[in-house]
Amino acid sequence: MPMNAVRLKDDCIRWIADWFASFGPSSCAVLGMSGGKDSTVAAALCAQALGPDRVVGVAMPSGTQPINDADEICAYLGIRYLCLNIGEAEAALRILGNSLPNTEGFSKQSILNIPPRIRMTVLYAVAQSVGGFVANTCNLSEDYIGYATLYGDAAGSFSPLSRLCVREVLAIGRAMGLPEKWVGKTPDDGLPGSMPDEAKIGFTYATLDRYIREGVCEDETVRAKIDRMHRANLFKTEILHIPAFEPDPSLL
Repeated sequence: MPMNAVRLKDDCIRWIADWFASFGPSSCAVLGMSGGKDSTVAAALCAQALGPDRVVGVAMPSGTQPINDADEICAYLGIRYLCLNIGEAEAALRILGNSLPNTEGFSKQSILNIPPRIRMTVLYAVAQSVGGFVANTCNLSEDYIGYATLYGDAAGSFSPLSRLCVREVLAIGRAMGLPEKWVGKTPDDGLPGSMPDEAKIGFTYATLDRYIREGVCEDETVRAKIDRMHRANLFKTEILHIPAFEPDPSLL
């Protein structure tokens, strides 16, 4: 765990406040609320940096998909809450695939990536409508192996967490006193038919974080897989240059 999670938290809050002071002194932060640790911690940091009245949390279920405590989290943080169902928009885009010549429609992977890209479109529409900036809520662990959708959840106007590994995000959430039921929730990508992240990627975030921060991974097969995923997905972070909080290395 980080040597000083409280200092890390305070530094991140200060960075958010300074960023908004420079680019939007009266603007608000707009976040997609999945109910997981990243969006919860990012929303809490923004609420402390800007004040709860300048933070908007948006749940975007598709059809009958549950909102996974997003409403409760926003109420707990005292931030504004919106629930905008993207089910009809997702269905309409799937139908467009039928127009592709000489194919059976959009590929399976492209269909899986439609919801996160719709959600980012919705977040930017909300932000532009209320005078805000969209927060990217990805963490370094996910970004390192490309576990995010390009121009979906990988996008954003500013990024509080993208230079922080999962273990550091967890430590900040606990240093803020956030309920463990949200901070410690088993992470999944929220895609249809999703399974827990660690089951899908084939190794734990603890293993990945140690490799990122310390360069240590005893399992050579896992290390090779991490390296392969990193190389294959590095273009995502190279394309998207999002202003991000840079933590003091001595605190990690």
